[in-house]
Amino acid sequence: MIAFEDFSIGKPMHLGPYTVSREEIIEFAKEFDPQPFHLSEEAGRKTLAGGLIASGWHTCSILMRMMCDAYLNNSLSQGAPGIDEVKWLKPVRPGDVLTGTSTVLDKRVSRSRPDIGIFKIRHELVNQTGEPVLVIENTGMMGLRTPATPKGGS
Repeated sequence: MIAFEDFSIGKPMHLGPYTVSREEIIEFAKEFDPQPFHLSEEAGRKTLAGGLIASGWHTCSILMRMMCDAYLNNSLSQGAPGIDEVKWLKPVRPGDVLTGTSTVLDKRVSRSRPDIGIFKIRHELVNQTGEPVLVIENTGMMGLRTPATPKGGS
């Protein structure tokens, strides 16, 4: 299992690839974000996007899947208290192939829970031409393989 100790500041963890299909864009939108430009090419052509595009929330969900496949499902993950920043930089379109990285920016052991590590992490997704499509920064929590000794403890 991957533990807090295995995460290094500045070392990217690679994500993907993941190919986005027209069908999944529409299915996600029908269920969770039924704006017209997520449901049809024709409606999308009438917007700044110029065609069918994935919901930003769909793109975030794809990132989550990629993180699970790359490291979270084989880790001592304890979840996350929230997201600090989400930026949708470029529309994701049918046929796009997404890849990316998760990079730890900072990390520390929790003072109140010495068996848990806390880290600030940045996730970036790019499309097949290397154009950035999504950036997320959040705090994550991960179990330690070897818990720290509490101050004043033995």
